[in-house]
Amino acid sequence: MDEADHGLLGPRSMAWRVIGHPMSLVGGMRALMIQALHPLAMAGVAQHSDYEHRALDRLRRTAYYVTATTFGDTATARAAADRVRQVHRGIRGVDPVTGRRYSAADPDTQIWVHCTEWHSLLSAYRVFGDRTLTADEQDRYLAEGAVIGSLLGTPRGRIPSSLAEYRAYFDEVRPQLCVSEHARKAINFVMHPPVELETLHLQAPMRMFASAAVALVPRHLRVMAGVDRPRWQDAIAVTAVRPFGAALTLPGVRDLPRVIFGGETHAVARRARDLSRAS
Repeated sequence: MDEADHGLLGPRSMAWRVIGHPMSLVGGMRALMIQALHPLAMAGVAQHSDYEHRALDRLRRTAYYVTATTFGDTATARAAADRVRQVHRGIRGVDPVTGRRYSAADPDTQIWVHCTEWHSLLSAYRVFGDRTLTADEQDRYLAEGAVIGSLLGTPRGRIPSSLAEYRAYFDEVRPQLCVSEHARKAINFVMHPPVELETLHLQAPMRMFASAAVALVPRHLRVMAGVDRPRWQDAIAVTAVRPFGAALTLPGVRDLPRVIFGGETHAVARRARDLSRAS
Protein backbone atom coordinates (compact mmCIF):
# COMPACT_ATOMS: atom_id res chain seq x y z
CA MET A 1 0.00 0.00 0.00
CA ASP A 2 1.19 3.52 -0.83
CA GLU A 3 1.87 5.34 2.43
CA ALA A 4 1.17 8.71 0.76
CA ASP A 5 -2.24 7.61 -0.52
CA HIS A 6 -5.08 8.24 1.94
CA GLY A 7 -7.60 6.37 -0.14
CA LEU A 8 -11.03 7.39 -1.38
CA LEU A 9 -12.07 9.26 1.77
CA GLY A 10 -9.07 10.09 3.95
CA PRO A 11 -8.44 10.53 7.69
CA ARG A 12 -10.45 13.75 7.94
CA SER A 13 -13.60 12.13 6.60
CA MET A 14 -16.62 11.46 8.78
CA ALA A 15 -16.53 7.81 7.68
CA TRP A 16 -13.11 7.28 9.25
CA ARG A 17 -14.47 8.71 12.47
CA VAL A 18 -17.73 6.72 12.46
CA ILE A 19 -16.62 3.35 11.10
CA GLY A 20 -13.33 3.54 12.98
CA HIS A 21 -15.17 3.41 16.30
CA PRO A 22 -14.53 0.13 18.16
CA MET A 23 -18.26 -0.63 18.46
CA SER A 24 -18.81 -0.72 14.71
CA LEU A 25 -19.25 -4.47 15.08
CA VAL A 26 -22.63 -3.82 16.71
CA GLY A 27 -23.65 -1.76 13.71
CA GLY A 28 -22.52 -4.51 11.37
CA MET A 29 -24.66 -7.07 13.19
CA ARG A 30 -27.65 -4.72 13.03
CA ALA A 31 -27.13 -4.43 9.28
CA LEU A 32 -27.10 -8.21 8.78
CA MET A 33 -30.44 -8.59 10.56
CA ILE A 34 -32.12 -5.80 8.60
CA GLN A 35 -30.65 -6.92 5.26
CA ALA A 36 -32.26 -10.34 5.75
CA LEU A 37 -35.73 -8.76 5.52
CA HIS A 38 -35.37 -7.98 1.80
CA PRO A 39 -36.42 -11.16 -0.03
CA LEU A 40 -34.17 -10.69 -3.07
CA ALA A 41 -31.08 -9.91 -0.99
CA MET A 42 -31.88 -12.82 1.33
CA ALA A 43 -32.37 -15.22 -1.59
CA GLY A 44 -28.85 -14.51 -2.79
CA VAL A 45 -27.45 -15.28 0.64
CA ALA A 46 -29.56 -18.39 1.17
CA GLN A 47 -28.76 -19.92 -2.21
CA HIS A 48 -25.12 -18.91 -2.63
CA SER A 49 -23.59 -18.51 0.84
CA ASP A 50 -22.17 -21.05 3.27
CA TYR A 51 -22.42 -18.68 6.25
CA GLU A 52 -23.92 -21.36 8.50
CA HIS A 53 -20.85 -23.54 8.17
CA ARG A 54 -18.13 -20.90 7.74
CA ALA A 55 -19.46 -18.01 9.80
CA LEU A 56 -16.07 -16.61 10.79
CA ASP A 57 -14.80 -16.66 7.21
CA ARG A 58 -17.84 -14.73 5.97
CA LEU A 59 -17.50 -12.21 8.80
CA ARG A 60 -13.86 -11.68 7.92
CA ARG A 61 -14.61 -11.23 4.22
CA THR A 62 -17.27 -8.63 4.97
CA ALA A 63 -15.08 -6.84 7.51
CA TYR A 64 -12.21 -6.72 5.07
CA TYR A 65 -14.35 -5.22 2.32
CA VAL A 66 -15.71 -2.46 4.57
CA THR A 67 -12.26 -1.75 6.02
CA ALA A 68 -10.40 -1.83 2.69
CA THR A 69 -12.84 0.42 0.84
CA THR A 70 -13.17 2.90 3.70
CA PHE A 71 -9.63 3.02 5.11
CA GLY A 72 -7.38 1.46 2.48
CA ASP A 73 -5.35 3.34 -0.11
CA THR A 74 -6.95 3.76 -3.51
CA ALA A 75 -5.47 0.59 -5.00
CA THR A 76 -6.52 -1.49 -1.99
CA ALA A 77 -10.06 -0.11 -2.07
CA ARG A 78 -10.53 -0.71 -5.78
CA ALA A 79 -8.99 -4.18 -5.63
CA ALA A 80 -11.41 -5.16 -2.83
CA ALA A 81 -14.34 -3.87 -4.89
CA ASP A 82 -13.14 -5.70 -8.01
CA ARG A 83 -12.93 -8.94 -6.02
CA VAL A 84 -16.51 -8.58 -4.81
CA ARG A 85 -17.80 -7.62 -8.25
CA GLN A 86 -16.27 -10.79 -9.65
CA VAL A 87 -18.01 -12.91 -7.00
CA HIS A 88 -21.30 -11.09 -7.60
CA ARG A 89 -21.35 -12.10 -11.28
CA GLY A 90 -22.22 -15.64 -10.27
CA ILE A 91 -24.87 -14.77 -7.70
CA ARG A 92 -28.20 -14.85 -9.49
CA GLY A 93 -31.35 -16.92 -9.46
CA VAL A 94 -35.05 -16.88 -8.64
CA ASP A 95 -36.34 -15.84 -5.24
CA PRO A 96 -38.73 -18.54 -3.94
CA VAL A 97 -40.69 -16.01 -1.87
CA THR A 98 -41.62 -13.51 -4.59
CA GLY A 99 -40.90 -15.54 -7.72
CA ARG A 100 -38.76 -12.68 -8.99
CA ARG A 101 -35.31 -13.01 -10.48
CA TYR A 102 -32.44 -11.60 -8.43
CA SER A 103 -28.81 -10.74 -9.04
CA ALA A 104 -26.13 -9.48 -6.68
CA ALA A 105 -25.10 -7.11 -9.48
CA ASP A 106 -28.56 -5.51 -9.55
CA PRO A 107 -28.31 -1.83 -8.48
CA ASP A 108 -31.51 -2.02 -6.38
CA THR A 109 -30.11 -4.90 -4.32
CA GLN A 110 -26.74 -3.19 -3.99
CA ILE A 111 -28.40 0.01 -2.76
CA TRP A 112 -30.35 -1.94 -0.12
CA VAL A 113 -27.26 -3.70 1.18
CA HIS A 114 -25.20 -0.51 1.15
CA CYS A 115 -27.80 1.70 2.82
CA THR A 116 -28.61 -0.75 5.59
CA GLU A 117 -24.92 -1.24 6.29
CA TRP A 118 -23.90 2.42 6.16
CA HIS A 119 -26.92 3.54 8.21
CA SER A 120 -26.38 0.78 10.78
CA LEU A 121 -22.78 1.84 11.35
CA LEU A 122 -23.99 5.39 11.89
CA SER A 123 -26.69 4.17 14.30
CA ALA A 124 -24.08 2.36 16.39
CA TYR A 125 -21.84 5.41 16.45
CA ARG A 126 -24.69 7.65 17.60
CA VAL A 127 -25.26 5.30 20.54
CA PHE A 128 -21.72 4.28 21.48
CA GLY A 129 -19.65 7.11 20.04
CA ASP A 130 -20.54 10.76 19.62
CA ARG A 131 -24.18 11.31 20.50
CA THR A 132 -23.95 15.00 19.52
CA LEU A 133 -23.43 14.53 15.78
CA THR A 134 -25.07 17.36 13.86
CA ALA A 135 -27.37 16.76 10.92
CA ASP A 136 -24.71 18.26 8.64
CA GLU A 137 -22.10 15.82 9.93
CA GLN A 138 -24.44 12.90 9.37
CA ASP A 139 -25.24 14.12 5.86
CA ARG A 140 -21.52 14.39 5.15
CA TYR A 141 -20.97 10.83 6.34
CA LEU A 142 -23.82 9.49 4.18
CA ALA A 143 -22.54 11.40 1.15
CA GLU A 144 -19.13 9.79 1.65
CA GLY A 145 -20.92 6.46 1.73
CA ALA A 146 -22.25 7.06 -1.78
CA VAL A 147 -18.64 7.12 -2.99
CA ILE A 148 -18.03 3.69 -1.48
CA GLY A 149 -21.40 2.32 -2.55
CA SER A 150 -20.72 3.16 -6.18
CA LEU A 151 -17.59 0.98 -6.27
CA LEU A 152 -19.65 -2.10 -7.13
CA GLY A 153 -21.19 -0.51 -10.21
CA THR A 154 -24.29 1.32 -9.02
CA PRO A 155 -24.30 4.93 -10.29
CA ARG A 156 -23.45 7.28 -7.43
CA GLY A 157 -26.43 9.49 -8.20
CA ARG A 158 -28.82 6.62 -7.38
CA ILE A 159 -27.41 6.09 -3.90
CA PRO A 160 -29.04 8.08 -1.06
CA SER A 161 -26.56 10.58 0.36
CA SER A 162 -28.34 12.49 3.14
CA LEU A 163 -30.61 11.83 6.11
CA ALA A 164 -33.62 13.04 4.15
CA GLU A 165 -32.80 10.79 1.21
CA TYR A 166 -32.27 7.81 3.50
CA ARG A 167 -35.65 8.36 5.18
CA ALA A 168 -37.35 8.58 1.80
CA TYR A 169 -35.54 5.48 0.58
CA PHE A 170 -36.44 3.36 3.61
CA ASP A 171 -40.08 4.49 3.37
CA GLU A 172 -40.12 3.51 -0.30
CA VAL A 173 -38.62 0.05 0.19
CA ARG A 174 -40.54 -0.83 3.36
CA PRO A 175 -43.53 -2.47 1.54
CA GLN A 176 -41.11 -4.91 -0.11
CA LEU A 177 -39.79 -6.30 3.17
CA CYS A 178 -40.93 -9.56 4.68
CA VAL A 179 -39.83 -12.35 6.98
CA SER A 180 -39.18 -15.51 5.04
CA GLU A 181 -38.03 -18.72 6.66
CA HIS A 182 -34.52 -17.99 5.38
CA ALA A 183 -34.67 -14.48 6.86
CA ARG A 184 -35.78 -15.81 10.23
CA LYS A 185 -32.96 -18.33 10.15
CA ALA A 186 -30.35 -15.68 9.28
CA ILE A 187 -31.53 -13.31 12.00
CA ASN A 188 -31.45 -16.11 14.57
CA PHE A 189 -27.94 -16.98 13.39
CA VAL A 190 -26.76 -13.44 14.18
CA MET A 191 -28.51 -13.37 17.55
CA HIS A 192 -27.40 -16.87 18.56
CA PRO A 193 -24.15 -17.72 16.78
CA PRO A 194 -23.37 -21.44 16.75
CA VAL A 195 -20.84 -22.77 19.20
CA GLU A 196 -17.69 -23.75 17.32
CA LEU A 197 -14.24 -24.58 18.63
CA GLU A 198 -12.62 -21.76 16.64
CA THR A 199 -14.95 -19.13 18.10
CA LEU A 200 -15.71 -20.65 21.50
CA HIS A 201 -13.83 -17.89 23.35
CA LEU A 202 -15.87 -15.26 21.50
CA GLN A 203 -19.32 -16.66 22.31
CA ALA A 204 -20.12 -14.46 25.31
CA PRO A 205 -19.09 -11.08 23.82
CA MET A 206 -20.60 -11.87 20.41
CA ARG A 207 -23.97 -12.68 21.96
CA MET A 208 -23.80 -9.47 23.99
CA PHE A 209 -22.98 -7.47 20.85
CA ALA A 210 -25.88 -9.15 19.02
CA SER A 211 -28.29 -8.25 21.81
CA ALA A 212 -27.12 -4.64 21.62
CA ALA A 213 -27.59 -4.73 17.85
CA VAL A 214 -31.22 -5.82 18.29
CA ALA A 215 -31.72 -2.77 20.52
CA LEU A 216 -30.75 -0.53 17.60
CA VAL A 217 -33.13 -2.08 15.05
CA PRO A 218 -36.25 0.05 14.40
CA ARG A 219 -39.21 -1.29 16.35
CA HIS A 220 -41.45 -1.91 13.33
CA LEU A 221 -38.75 -4.14 11.80
CA ARG A 222 -38.29 -5.98 15.08
CA VAL A 223 -42.02 -6.65 15.24
CA MET A 224 -41.95 -7.88 11.65
CA ALA A 225 -39.02 -10.19 12.41
CA GLY A 226 -40.53 -11.45 15.66
CA VAL A 227 -37.64 -10.23 17.83
CA ASP A 228 -39.28 -7.31 19.60
CA ARG A 229 -38.85 -6.93 23.36
CA PRO A 230 -39.41 -4.35 26.14
CA ARG A 231 -37.35 -1.14 26.14
CA TRP A 232 -35.81 -1.99 29.51
CA GLN A 233 -34.17 -5.04 27.92
CA ASP A 234 -32.76 -2.80 25.20
CA ALA A 235 -31.33 -0.48 27.83
CA ILE A 236 -29.66 -3.37 29.64
CA ALA A 237 -28.22 -4.74 26.40
CA VAL A 238 -26.72 -1.39 25.40
CA THR A 239 -25.34 -0.70 28.88
CA ALA A 240 -23.78 -4.17 29.08
CA VAL A 241 -21.55 -3.66 26.03
CA ARG A 242 -20.37 -0.12 26.75
CA PRO A 243 -17.34 -1.34 28.77
CA PHE A 244 -16.18 -3.31 25.73
CA GLY A 245 -16.14 -0.15 23.68
CA ALA A 246 -14.11 1.70 26.28
CA ALA A 247 -11.64 -1.18 26.67
CA LEU A 248 -11.09 -1.47 22.93
CA THR A 249 -9.71 2.07 22.78
CA LEU A 250 -6.80 1.19 25.07
CA PRO A 251 -3.32 0.46 23.64
CA GLY A 252 -2.79 -3.25 23.20
CA VAL A 253 -6.40 -4.16 23.86
CA ARG A 254 -7.56 -2.38 20.70
CA ASP A 255 -5.66 -4.94 18.63
CA LEU A 256 -7.88 -7.76 19.91
CA PRO A 257 -10.32 -7.47 16.96
CA ARG A 258 -7.54 -9.02 14.90
CA VAL A 259 -8.60 -12.34 16.40
CA ILE A 260 -12.09 -11.85 14.99
CA PHE A 261 -11.46 -10.05 11.72
CA GLY A 262 -8.08 -11.49 10.72
CA GLY A 263 -4.67 -10.07 9.96
CA GLU A 264 -5.46 -8.57 6.54
CA THR A 265 -8.24 -6.38 7.91
CA HIS A 266 -6.17 -5.54 10.98
CA ALA A 267 -3.26 -4.32 8.84
CA VAL A 268 -5.47 -1.89 6.88
CA ALA A 269 -7.12 -0.60 10.07
CA ARG A 270 -3.80 -0.17 11.84
CA ARG A 271 -2.36 1.81 8.93
CA ALA A 272 -5.44 4.07 9.03
CA ARG A 273 -4.92 4.74 12.75
CA ASP A 274 -1.31 5.75 12.05
CA LEU A 275 -2.44 8.08 9.27
CA SER A 276 -5.06 9.63 11.53
CA ARG A 277 -2.46 10.42 14.18
CA ALA A 278 -0.19 12.00 11.58
CA SER A 279 -2.88 14.13 9.93
